[in-house]
Amino acid sequence: MESSSPSVPFPLLQAPVESTYRACTIPYRFPSDNPRKATPVEIQWIDLFLNSVPSFRQRAENDPTVPDAPAKAEKFAQRYTAMLEELKKNPESNGGPPDCIHLCRLRELILRELGFTDIFKKVKDEENAKAMSLFEGVVQRNDEIEDDGKRAENLIRGILAGNIFDLGSAQLAEVFAKDGMSFLASCQNLVSRPWVIDDLDAFKNKWSNKSWEKAVIFVDNSGADIILGILPFARELLRRGTKVILAANDMPSINDVTYLELVEIINKLKDENGKLAGVDASDLLVANSGNDLPVIDLSSVSPELAYLANDADLVVLEGMGRAIETNLYAQMKCDSIKIGMVKHPEVAQFLGGRLYDCVFKFNEA
Repeated sequence: MESSSPSVPFPLLQAPVESTYRACTIPYRFPSDNPRKATPVEIQWIDLFLNSVPSFRQRAENDPTVPDAPAKAEKFAQRYTAMLEELKKNPESNGGPPDCIHLCRLRELILRELGFTDIFKKVKDEENAKAMSLFEGVVQRNDEIEDDGKRAENLIRGILAGNIFDLGSAQLAEVFAKDGMSFLASCQNLVSRPWVIDDLDAFKNKWSNKSWEKAVIFVDNSGADIILGILPFARELLRRGTKVILAANDMPSINDVTYLELVEIINKLKDENGKLAGVDASDLLVANSGNDLPVIDLSSVSPELAYLANDADLVVLEGMGRAIETNLYAQMKCDSIKIGMVKHPEVAQFLGGRLYDCVFKFNEA
């Protein structure tokens, strides 16, 4: 089930990648720490992954595509819990020491070994259908904003509001199960600015004075996130003459959208003339990032994405996994945006912000 294509470093990372790039943002340990004793941060994060086991087990046992799903889901929960407990006792066990990429990878490997390839498929399909019915209304509201800077801010708020739909966060999975989420209410209820990282004013200034030639956007979740958050932003870039590449996962992971699902979504949203709510979408491409996790290590992407992204002058990383827990400090050769909502108390604590705070980090080349 592992992605079979060879991988290459993302070409827009500052070189040399080996010495200037580290994927994981939060250091779980330092060289001076005892390699055989778990650090307080490692224990804190292992506990976070332990807390999410019941919600993953529940999704797995209801997977209609897997024979004996309840028994296999129980096996997943036991095996993953045992591995995490073992990492607490000995951080060098199970391929450790742990970081957020390693903890995600172990979870996905166990699920896939037991035959679970996409335990969030049903909820993704439901949320995509719901969000697609709202797409026209959301872009129409953006189009009605005449002031350039205000429209840019509205689009950014839309990305942050859409990013709330994240079933990898135990608290949010619970809220979502209760009553779903209203996109408009989410836009209006974002925490007040200034956010924990807030470069929005600098970005709005740049937006008013420049349009980029080509943007690469690493996308995150299905549903409102991609359809009501990212696609209106991508459409606005297209309208301003920017070529846009949406980089999506090769394989399913949590409720992240895959590149095949994204191709299908865009085809359904386009009209018979290939337009996206009235905007020519011939310069919109979907690329397979080569990734199969909710976080991403940019030293290892698909050759296809590397080729398409080589001459881009804007890189956008979106979502807590790709833009905050990994890559927050990744340095690019071009302008870059890291945008996402803080959905784990542990991340809020590291950044010195609030739970459900927002990150909007804009760096010029």
